[in-house]
This record gives sequence, structure tokens and C-alpha cells, in this order.
Amino acid sequence: MHNLVKWGTAAVVAVGLCGLAGHARAADPIRIGSTLSVTGPASFLGEPEKKTLEMYVERINKEGGVLGRKIELVVYDDGGAGDKASTFTKRLIESDKVDILIGGSTTAATMAAAPLAERAEVPFISLAGAVVVVEPVKKWIFKTPHTDRMAAEKVFSDMKKRGITKIGLISEDAGFGKSGHDQSLAVVKNYGIEIVADEVYSPKDPDVTAQLTKIKNAGGVQAVFNFGFGQGPAIVTKNFKQLGMAVPLYQSHGVASKDYIRLAGDAAEGVRLPAAGIVVPEQLAATDPQKLVVTAFKKDYEAAFKSDVSTFAGHAYDALQIVLAAIKRAGAVDKAKIRDEIEKTSGYVGTGGLVSMSASDHMGLSPSAFHMLEIRKGEWALID
Repeated sequence: MHNLVKWGTAAVVAVGLCGLAGHARAADPIRIGSTLSVTGPASFLGEPEKKTLEMYVERINKEGGVLGRKIELVVYDDGGAGDKASTFTKRLIESDKVDILIGGSTTAATMAAAPLAERAEVPFISLAGAVVVVEPVKKWIFKTPHTDRMAAEKVFSDMKKRGITKIGLISEDAGFGKSGHDQSLAVVKNYGIEIVADEVYSPKDPDVTAQLTKIKNAGGVQAVFNFGFGQGPAIVTKNFKQLGMAVPLYQSHGVASKDYIRLAGDAAEGVRLPAAGIVVPEQLAATDPQKLVVTAFKKDYEAAFKSDVSTFAGHAYDALQIVLAAIKRAGAVDKAKIRDEIEKTSGYVGTGGLVSMSASDHMGLSPSAFHMLEIRKGEWALID
């Protein structure tokens, strides 16, 4: 196998065999293009996604590829910026001539790239969390992560069980955080819960004490729910403890990584959040269909990279497996046929849950794909 690595304005990683001039089309590689947030504030998403794609593409190529053809993986680092994601997606489509797109670590990057994929009619599986990625349904766009709406519903369901009826909401003012905020407002009343304080912060804010103080002084707040990813939620968590707020603190699935626990430290104790089974494979019931899949993936990832597996690595794994299965069913590297087969994905057991897509559902996960976790002594504890 030939590996080509280039570093310049963007990081480019090509894995597989480059098609040589004069070769028959059947011998050309299957080209998968990806824009990921490998560096920057969303690197905790993009770095494990990149590692996962590279590891499994290398393994697949060693096993003979797909349909007798090797896979060539081309990855550009967008740093979490939508404008860079757009530029690199254009390059992947027009210059690199990719057959499929996997990527978009963040909602902003995905939504910048999606119109280009739609216009060029290239199948695109996003790794971003916001529901706007797949609602309304876009013909060529799919996603593997759970949506922000599902996360809000899981959190509100847990709050309802605990008798919580009044909460404070704090969220990032862009991308995933903004979408999560809006989805929370859309569904919260279904659970008999009232948002009595609603605050926002910038992902670059070094302190959110002022916003949390307003929530603390709002009166009647029985819990606080934070929607964001990266360092923001860790700062919220630390400030929350510093203010001596005695009510429960909830986070979204955007922090389902040990990086959050390390950043927040002791302040994370008792925090609850929804997450996929990949975070706690050893705690899943023996009868859970995900147990074998997530246990195997965790073992592979941690053995290869000597670091904790994350939910986000799993999103990339699921996207790649769904794409490869679609190519095999299509029997050819034809973009329209691959798109159709991705949409027909049914009964796929992945790291995120059981996936069954359709023409009206380009994610295919049900609310049962989420578990509720609590952080206890620096570790995840499965509570639902």
C-alpha cells in the first residue's frame, strides 16, 4: 500500500493506490473525500475521525479493497471553519474527483459543504450533530450522529423523571450550540418543563460566570442544561461549581468524550448527558445488539492509538461502513446508485445505534440509540 502525505495550507492524506494512466477504469481506486476539523477548537472531533478513517481504509485495502478496487482517502483539515470546508469540498469534487464525501466534523462545516455536494450530486455522509443537516431531507446528504433534538428529548425525559419542572438553559451562540438551543425550545414543553432563564456565550469566551449568575438568580431553577462542544462546556462546568450552584447540571452529547472530563476536572462530578453505547461498552447488557460492535471498535481504536475511544471516532466508522456496504450492494462505483443504496440502509448495527434509513429519514436512528450517563469519579456511569 502506498501512503501519500502532504502538509501545506491544508493537511492532505491520501490512503490507497493512485490510479495509473492507462489502467482500466476497473483498476482505478474508489475515491473517498473528507473535510475534517483535525486542528482548531473542534480538533477533538476531527482528529479521532481522521484516525478512524485512515485505520479502516488501510485495513480494507490490505484485505483486497472493495469490488476488487483499492480505496483512496483524501482528507483536508478545515480547522472547523465553514469557508475552508466549502473551499476544500469544491477541490475534492472538481480536482480530486471523489466518488463519495464523508466529513463535516461540525455543523458549520457540514452546512457549508452540503450545497456543493447537492449541486454536484455526490453522496455525502456528515459527521455533525445538528438536525438541520438532514431536516429538511436533502437528496444527497446523510448523517451518522444523533441529532441535537434527540439529545434535548433524552435530557428532558430524565429531568421529568427527577421531578424537575423549571430549568436554566445556556448554550453557544453559533452552529451546534445554537441549533441545540432552538431544538430545546421546540420540544421542552412536551415534558412539562419551563425554561426560566436562557443565556448564551461565545465558544471563545474564557469565562461564563456572568451568564450563570443570571441563571442562579432567576429563581426557581431546578437544573441547568448546556448545549455546546469543545472547551465551552468545560468552562461552563467549572464556573458552575465555582458559583456553588447546587442543582443538577446536564450537558449534550457534544461532550461525550473523555477530553471533556479531563478539561472540566472534578467539577464534572455528577454531570449527566446523553451518549451512545460506544462510551460504555462494558456496561451494556449482554443482550444489547451493540455490545459486540462497540466492544470490538473500542479495542481496535485504543490498541492502535493508545488513547481513549470517543463517540466521534465512532461516527466516522459508521459512515465508512455504511458507504462500503452501499458500494457493495450497488455493485459499481456509480454515485446515483450508491446514494440510493445508502438511503436503503436497514438494520445496520453501528457504534451510534441501530440504523435504518429511508427516503424521509437520512439518519436512521431512533431515540433508543441514546443512553443517559452520569460522571462519577472521573468515569462514565450508565444510568439509563
